[in-house]
Amino acid sequence: MRLIHGPLFNPPEGVATVTLKVDRLRLAKRRWRGFAEDGTEFGFDLEFPLLHECVFFFDGDKSFKIAQQPEPVIEIDSPVEPASAARLGWILGNLHFPIQILPERIRVCDDSAVRQLLTREGISHHLLEAVFVPFSNSQPHAV
Repeated sequence: MRLIHGPLFNPPEGVATVTLKVDRLRLAKRRWRGFAEDGTEFGFDLEFPLLHECVFFFDGDKSFKIAQQPEPVIEIDSPVEPASAARLGWILGNLHFPIQILPERIRVCDDSAVRQLLTREGISHHLLEAVFVPFSNSQPHAV
């Protein structure tokens, strides 16, 4: 098992890449274990959690990177009007769910309470599978 303490700051280019697939909840932890696609075992003892697509190890002819697994999310188009944006922020904030803010969309974990609230309030939304990087984890520590 290889022990990892953090990301590679200057990963090599032009080498084969091997991924280690991991779900968001495990990726948010600082201590965990996982197996890359080629069977290499890694133990993680981190100061900060790693992020999706972060390169964390290099072994001569290949580099290893994190591949966060997609999960069910609700996607909402970002309102253009300030009042509508404030209302949506208030509605989602009252639920205390983590959100991901994208340039023209907002994502939240798929949850029946969120779906019901958005439907009741007439807020257009759709369901999809996507990599979900909540706002609190979306600020890169060191990638």
